[in-house]
Amino acid sequence: MDHKLLVDLISVPLFTGVIGYITNWTGVLMLFKPLRFRGARVPGLRVLFPFLPRRVQVLPLIRYDGRMGWQGIVPSRTDKMASISVDKGLARLGSIGDFYRELEPDKIAAHLTTIARTEIRGVVEMIMLRENPQLWHDLPPIVKEAVFARVEQQLPAIVEHLTAEIGENIDQLIDAKLMVISYFEAHPQLICDLFQVIGKKELRFMQNFGFYFGYPMGFLLVAVLHAFPHWYVLPVGGVIIGWTVNYLGISMIFEPIFPKWYVPWRQGLFIKRKDEVTESYAQLISDHVITLQNIGNELLYGPRSDRTQQMLEDNLRPAVDKAVGPARAAVRVAIGTREYDTIRASVASEAADFAPIAFTDAEFNKQQSKKIYSFIAAQMKKMGPDEFVEMLRSAIKQDEWLLFLHGGALGLFAGFVHLAIFGV
Repeated sequence: MDHKLLVDLISVPLFTGVIGYITNWTGVLMLFKPLRFRGARVPGLRVLFPFLPRRVQVLPLIRYDGRMGWQGIVPSRTDKMASISVDKGLARLGSIGDFYRELEPDKIAAHLTTIARTEIRGVVEMIMLRENPQLWHDLPPIVKEAVFARVEQQLPAIVEHLTAEIGENIDQLIDAKLMVISYFEAHPQLICDLFQVIGKKELRFMQNFGFYFGYPMGFLLVAVLHAFPHWYVLPVGGVIIGWTVNYLGISMIFEPIFPKWYVPWRQGLFIKRKDEVTESYAQLISDHVITLQNIGNELLYGPRSDRTQQMLEDNLRPAVDKAVGPARAAVRVAIGTREYDTIRASVASEAADFAPIAFTDAEFNKQQSKKIYSFIAAQMKKMGPDEFVEMLRSAIKQDEWLLFLHGGALGLFAGFVHLAIFGV
């Protein structure tokens, strides 16, 4: 064996193995890091940016302000991935109405009533003192207590009717897709966690696979190099190996969808862990995304919150009439129709502030999230392998080519480095 062949047999497989590992290791990092764009300004890029094709503009490599750098593929596509996760994932698990029903509206009503009872006296007193202090001051204590008692008596029925009506109209009150997108945009780390938690084993495999595949391919490259001893063989071979190692690594995670006897790994590694992945996915979504607090925030402060507010007021305003009871006509005459209507509206508006207290109760949220967890897990287990893969892969599939390009670029670099050190 001549000296050149011996050097190549030792150095080339080591180069391809190490570069294969680095390719996949950095490829995994590129998926999630950095969370925010990091880069430097490039002269002229800001002027050129508007004229670039849209496909180039959306790359996590450049920014409209003239900076060039990098942002993790997943956090850079938060809005798109959140949108796809709803269309391909959560929408298949159930509608926002299904999730709301799993939160048990009757228990929400009971919890809201409990909280309201501790606050309603103060609200009624505050409103009466603000709107008609003289009337309230002149009322005998026994009459005031009667008002409080009647309001409290009416609360359970009013709140139960309210939560039921929200359930019937929740598709008009909440834009589920926008809710999820807004939440992920505000918490980009969460969508990274979603992939890192459920794909922890596969991501580790992908890193190691780079070496396991790259090292033996180095011997094949040595054979090609000695059959065709040209300077460009190593760089071109590096590109092919770098591209292939990323392509095969990702393919092995998701493909084949259904078991194939002629494929060494039989079925996509992700699919083999369907039950385990399902548990992790359901836990993360139920703990952070589809929660009572998030649904409550969307109802009260989302883009359609005016509809919720109107519904709250329409349901709570009769509480005043019921509290006053048979004396309603006399009270209208005593304080005036306008003042009476103002008090009714104020009671409805102020009492609506009880809802956020119920929605933000940590312990109650934790109890109800278990229902969402069970629902998501049960729905996912009904999915076929093809639906399961589409739900999890569709969010990153459109940007996988960047990882393949990255692998080819590193392979090209490794080829030239080997040439610089050992020559042709």
